[in-house]
Amino acid sequence: MINQRSLSAWLTALLLIVGLVSFPSIAADNGLTILSVSDGDSQQEYSVKLQILLLMTALSFLPAFILMATSFTRIIVVLAILRQALGLQQSPPNRVLVGIALALSLLIMRPVWSDIYENAFQPYDKGEITLMQAFSIAEQPVRNFMLAQTHQSSLEQMLRIANEPLDQNVEDISFAVVLPAFVISELKTAFQIGFMLFIPFLIIDLVVASVLMAMGMMMLSPLIISLPFKLVVFVLVDGWAMTVGTLSASFG
Repeated sequence: MINQRSLSAWLTALLLIVGLVSFPSIAADNGLTILSVSDGDSQQEYSVKLQILLLMTALSFLPAFILMATSFTRIIVVLAILRQALGLQQSPPNRVLVGIALALSLLIMRPVWSDIYENAFQPYDKGEITLMQAFSIAEQPVRNFMLAQTHQSSLEQMLRIANEPLDQNVEDISFAVVLPAFVISELKTAFQIGFMLFIPFLIIDLVVASVLMAMGMMMLSPLIISLPFKLVVFVLVDGWAMTVGTLSASFG
């Protein structure tokens, strides 16, 4: 028997499919245009079905871009390690951690977004440059941010995997090589920060375990006793502000 939640999900999916199927005919009747390419005085418009396909394809790559080409990876990994160091399994919940990481990523990447908006989107919106020129201009601030956070060893490793020369200029390295090198570097930096955050809580666990062992309370789990102490220490030193400040400072 289908429960109410499953029935609601199926109805929502059905309405979405009906809307996507009926939208091209409605848009065609009303002359709606989503995407168009301008070449001088002439303007070429794609069919509505093709426009929807291109738009949905671009939107599907947006989460992957946020995960891999921004500061999101480093922040979410550090926050997950911090939660593990505190001994908390489900608090804060995963959605809260993802929300914090996304908000910090938007704040840290704000200069990059401003550069893209001013130098790429606004000229394209005014018709001063073409779409491909806008993409080329928008790639540069993202590329510079990624290269500034990428370790040289990771970049060289990706160049070896791609069978490209190691002595080429940074400007000549393809984006397909820079992206995995940036992700590997972000994971390395996140683990380094997480290790430094883990040490104080590990010391508290060792002290509590030693005290319980000396008192003969070997059947009592040290994690139950050490958790309140770790929470008190974390709150007294304003741990969240220190963690956010460390993460922000790590991006220079």
